[in-house]
Amino acid sequence: MSLSRRHLLIGASAGALGAASTAALASSAADTAAASVSTPSAEAGATRPAGSEPAPSVANADATPRPGTVHTPNGWSLPSRRVDGVREFHLVAEEIEHEFAPGSKAKVWGYNGTTPGPTLEAVEGERVRIYVTNRLGEPTSIHWHGLLLPSGMDGVSGLTQPSIKPGETFVYEFELKQHGTHMYHPHADEMVQMAMGMMGFFIIHPRTPEPERIDRDYCILLHNWALHPGTYRPDPSVLQDFDVWTFNSKAFPATAPLVARSGERVRVRVGNLSMWNHPIHMHGVQFLVTGGDGGRWPPAQWRSEVTEIVGVGQVRDIEFIAVPGDWAFHCHMSHHTMGPMGHDIPNTIGVDQSGVEQRIQSLLPGFMAMGEHGMSEHQEHVDAGHMPGPENTLAMMAGQGPFGNIEMGGMFTVIKVRDDLAPGDFSDPGWYRHPRNEVAHKVSSDPDFGQPIRRGTPAVASSRTLPTPKRGGTHDH
Repeated sequence: MSLSRRHLLIGASAGALGAASTAALASSAADTAAASVSTPSAEAGATRPAGSEPAPSVANADATPRPGTVHTPNGWSLPSRRVDGVREFHLVAEEIEHEFAPGSKAKVWGYNGTTPGPTLEAVEGERVRIYVTNRLGEPTSIHWHGLLLPSGMDGVSGLTQPSIKPGETFVYEFELKQHGTHMYHPHADEMVQMAMGMMGFFIIHPRTPEPERIDRDYCILLHNWALHPGTYRPDPSVLQDFDVWTFNSKAFPATAPLVARSGERVRVRVGNLSMWNHPIHMHGVQFLVTGGDGGRWPPAQWRSEVTEIVGVGQVRDIEFIAVPGDWAFHCHMSHHTMGPMGHDIPNTIGVDQSGVEQRIQSLLPGFMAMGEHGMSEHQEHVDAGHMPGPENTLAMMAGQGPFGNIEMGGMFTVIKVRDDLAPGDFSDPGWYRHPRNEVAHKVSSDPDFGQPIRRGTPAVASSRTLPTPKRGGTHDH
């Protein structure tokens, strides 16, 4: 289906969910803006004496989550309250226990019991008040990444505010002057605290309806972790050779799928607070890149892609019309879609390892010689229980699909689109049932099948494909 044809589906296929959500958000924003005009704490330039900030209160509060909430796979949105016309949140920085995938757990740092922390959602024009309690053993702060706000609310310890000491609660309060996909993270001992998992999304919905209605709205935070084999806390001193690559702090196959109904318009907000750039690739469609750190771009700036690099500290919004099937969605740096692996071991591809396994097993019981023909056999051995890995470490490849091993890990998940999925249903619909004659299938088991056209010379085990250097001062070419 062409991209132009997909655009034609927007009006016909968009469900009532998107319209109701957009209308509710716009109405709520207007109500909040009107209420905040008569609220002293919301007036421009209004200040309170130090220490006189009110404690979080349930008075006049609406504890229900925002309508039209963004869906955070493997995560959640933080309920807010409206107190005297101001939308209140309460974040708690603390050490938590987190599972990256079955077989790998760690003590990490996050907010309100999770990493990433809960997604904050509000509406452009609202005034927000965010309480931050520090239950860590060291000072912290929160920087509102990409937000336009007063300097004293920017959250840089020592520069714009005192640090939040252990046991203290600070309050941030400001008006939301923009909309779009934004993030929050510490600006105190930043390398350590971010490496330990302290980050989250801050989604600001536009005050007026979207130019094209969004039926499903997802957000995914990219991160990486140096969780060494046998350890239970990430190592913040490792800046490049990471072990675990994650979507919303989960590694495949623990990453939740992104589900949609055929013809729905889907937005995926991708934020990167890892220490590496990620080319994010989507199968099955040509998506449109429609926004970044500065919010949604004018339609004239939208561009069609199938892979979009999300740099460190950046956000990219991508939108597409869902087409039926199971579609891979992943980072296109191949080692970012793998579990932990050793990068300093010898390359064994093409190496005859006959007899090696038995000799090494006398020194290292349980050793298995692998890799002569590639690493595909790794998952088979792990799944069969032949090769238990180091303690608290994920397998390099994992995941079972309807046709066998998926052989992936890390930054990988599946977009699942179905014709009969109900609007607002985010449950996993299971594997896709392909129409008849629409699955690639075997036609022969003979390696010499057919008459393929070749150039060059196929390698054989005894051939030397590279020049052999000689000691006599000359070389074979």
